Amino acid sequence: MYKRTLEKTVEEISKAFPVLLITGPRQVGKTTLLEMCKENHRGYVTLDDLDVRQMAQNDPGLFIQTYKAPLIIDEVQYAPNLFSYIKMAVDKHKKEGMYWLTGSQKFHLMKGITESLAGRVAIVDLLGFSQSEINGNAQKQMPFMPTKEWIEKNRFKGSKPVMDVYNQIWRGSYPKAIQYADKKTSGRFYSSYIQTYINRDVKDSLNVSDNTAFYNFISAVAARTGQLLNYSDIARDVGIDVKTSKSWLSVLETSGLVYLLRPYYSNVTKRLVKAPKVYFLDTGLCAYLTRWVDPESLEKGAMSGAILETYMFIEILKSYWHNGLDAHVYYYRDADQKEIDLVIETGGALYPVEFKKTATPSMSAAKHFSVLERLGKPVGHGAVICLREDAIPLSRDVDAIPVGYI
Repeated sequence: MYKRTLEKTVEEISKAFPVLLITGPRQVGKTTLLEMCKENHRGYVTLDDLDVRQMAQNDPGLFIQTYKAPLIIDEVQYAPNLFSYIKMAVDKHKKEGMYWLTGSQKFHLMKGITESLAGRVAIVDLLGFSQSEINGNAQKQMPFMPTKEWIEKNRFKGSKPVMDVYNQIWRGSYPKAIQYADKKTSGRFYSSYIQTYINRDVKDSLNVSDNTAFYNFISAVAARTGQLLNYSDIARDVGIDVKTSKSWLSVLETSGLVYLLRPYYSNVTKRLVKAPKVYFLDTGLCAYLTRWVDPESLEKGAMSGAILETYMFIEILKSYWHNGLDAHVYYYRDADQKEIDLVIETGGALYPVEFKKTATPSMSAAKHFSVLERLGKPVGHGAVICLREDAIPLSRDVDAIPVGYI
């Protein structure tokens, strides 16, 4: 069983807040994480159990009396009425760590949480395994920063051969997908995952009458990972209207299947592109939906660069979320086609990052970093994340960093 970076955050939160909520897609290991962290006296109940769910929905007061804190409540989105009763319980007893909640559908969770449990709940996001967790470095995973200090602290991770990277990309990060590493069972897992997602989560949120159209929609979005989001193009390809395309995409985002990376812009400039970029949050699911049958064909295929960029970006995102931190990340692109793949904002400064499928990057990869200076904020050290064997300076202000370090 792999250790999770978020374990230490769960322990810290339980000493400071009465309620912890872990959100994330289905099958990323939310319940397993809490089972690994829980004390012997903490109870467990899941709202996937229809009898328990009925009690939570119809008589939340009785539910709270029956299932005593400290308690794990799994799939809490099925009973939003519980939140006000949890509030009453924590206000009465005033103890930290009373309730650990999990939920796989943010669109059912966030309104109830913010209305009922504001100031009482800490919310963290969990995705599938990071490469640090898979490699046994869960407790050493640091939020990524393209600085000299970060590089020196992460050299121990070493480089990864190209096909090792694409094997990980193709396999994905869901625990069961990693457990079933061969091609046949991996494909069955993703097929079952999509069927469950559409039949359970989507039908709970949208009146989707055509499952085939929605499957085609998810596949069309997967084919565009790492690209600017164009609702009209997707709608045309799938045969739906733009309004439906926007509605369905919002469900993919709030259920944790995709991430929309917003552009960085300020009032200083009016000529920046404002459409988000879309990233699939699991590269294995993305590869399955776009029908790459093995890592070798994926590495050589038309999506090779885009899915590598997706993998690099999601690993950076995990380095923040799995440490219980918000990721203040953006991309930059202006009307002159000057683009920076990733901009990290922290401490009032902007740190530029490029993603490249090369083992020999040059300074031309960072040629647009200087445009950030016009935004009126300090510009920090930059990086080109690539397939090198070791980190090396490209200039005084930019380093090449192997993907294995992140």
